[in-house]
Amino acid sequence: MPVLQVVLAEDDSAIRALVAHHLASEGFEVTQVADGNMALRAARTVADVLILDLGLPGIDGFEIARTLRRECINVPIIILTARNDEIDRVIGLELGADDYVCKPFAPRELIARVKAVIRRCVPLSQHRATVRRFGRLEIDENAREARVDGVDVRLKPREFVLLATLAANPGVALSRRTLLEKAWGFDFTGEERTVDVHVRRVRRALEGRHQLPPVLQTVHGFGYKFLRQ
Repeated sequence: MPVLQVVLAEDDSAIRALVAHHLASEGFEVTQVADGNMALRAARTVADVLILDLGLPGIDGFEIARTLRRECINVPIIILTARNDEIDRVIGLELGADDYVCKPFAPRELIARVKAVIRRCVPLSQHRATVRRFGRLEIDENAREARVDGVDVRLKPREFVLLATLAANPGVALSRRTLLEKAWGFDFTGEERTVDVHVRRVRRALEGRHQLPPVLQTVHGFGYKFLRQ
């Protein structure tokens, strides 16, 4: 099954690090955000599941949940909060949250709830292994491998994410910012040109060492797209 992306929206860095560690150990990809604006943006674009603290700066969790459901974005939401009043739980669930976990909590319980929400809410099609084939090139999201003629070319993790993201949208130009957010997360503060460095490495691995025809095309002043084979 392809790796699912959990957006973890929590402003307490210690809790965020603890939860992210446990999620990663269970095989999830984790995008960590610390304020409401970034949480809303991530939920709209990359989230398979959203773990949402109510007391975020900027936009609180209630408003984020309300906005997502008003926009018909049906990403599963698990509210994570120090508030344990019944009225808060009721409001959160009425706004469209799928579960509610009060602090303090056991990380194992939260992970179990994430898995339960995925079983209930994430379409079965997203649980099937995804292997994309383009001539001699095969991109296996389950194994996290890019293979040429059946041989793993051993891309580094971010190189693989960039290639897989572009290959999932063949012929579509994706901006450097979109690729950064996918491979590095929303809290990355470095230069967008970091993408160029990693794309060059992917090209070297595929077109140089394995002599594939060009796979990734530069869209000048914008980003890159995957060439249909």
